[in-house]
Amino acid sequence: MSDIVGITMGDPAGVGPEITVRAIAEMSDADRARTRVYGHRETLEAALEACGLDLDLNGLVEHIEIEGGMVPWGKLDARAGDAAFRFIARAVEDAQAKKIGCIVTAPINKEALNSAGHHYDGHTGMLAALTGQKSAFMLLASDRLKVIHVSTHVSLKTAIDRATPQRILDTIRAGNDHLKRIGYAAPRIAVAGINPHCGESGLFGTEDDEQVVPAVEMARAEGIDVTGPISADTVYHRAYNGAFDLVVAQYHDQGHIPIKLVAFDTAVNVSLGLPIDRTSVDHGTAFDIAGTGKANHTNMNAAIAYARRLAAGSTS
Repeated sequence: MSDIVGITMGDPAGVGPEITVRAIAEMSDADRARTRVYGHRETLEAALEACGLDLDLNGLVEHIEIEGGMVPWGKLDARAGDAAFRFIARAVEDAQAKKIGCIVTAPINKEALNSAGHHYDGHTGMLAALTGQKSAFMLLASDRLKVIHVSTHVSLKTAIDRATPQRILDTIRAGNDHLKRIGYAAPRIAVAGINPHCGESGLFGTEDDEQVVPAVEMARAEGIDVTGPISADTVYHRAYNGAFDLVVAQYHDQGHIPIKLVAFDTAVNVSLGLPIDRTSVDHGTAFDIAGTGKANHTNMNAAIAYARRLAAGSTS
């Protein structure tokens, strides 16, 4: 496996270029030599100027053209959405060819992406499609709390329908396998309930008994250390304080809210269930500050560090 990390610079109108160059500027020479940026050279040069940085990009950038040239900072633009897609598609090709060991994605704008004709709900769905997978899983990882989602960018009503016993079981398996890969000998997994108080024996709904319980029982039969369903209003507190290594969240906000509360700048978005490795920042394009040099790259540093661990095949 290649130990090169490939960074896609994200939507060219957002803060992706700035957090990318800031992170690269802080790297050691050895780490910089194991980094490749998929993006637009002129935009990256403009980001360097905005950030007041002096960095030689020669040998670092896999240059991909933007139709009509550089787009304005901070403005929704279909050309930027198309470019962001092409940055990612090129990186996926190289990851599949083993030219890079892990992809790190800077933020994209879903409206710009869809305006350009690329109809995906975000990076995870796009990466699944580009790699020929039916679906993938989103894991948000921080030091004290890790959360994997049964579903993400769908309505709450659709999320409940998607929480089938098989999908929940597949999510548990994906999380268990990933934690073992990064060094957990016997991961302790908790599964959050769907309804308040897990339905309170049917008083508040039967979905937990009908959809979650069977999945947990099947996972236990496979030897996975999993507990649930546990009421979502307590399970994250317990995991944060060490009772569990991973929480299975049933839908987007159920998992995102607690992780962003405790690790807003340091949580890393990791895609599981794909034939390639990918990590990402866990924030958006921040059009309001794009081009000002004010963007915080702490989250990008965390995503790159996690990617290097995966690219190196670390098991510790």
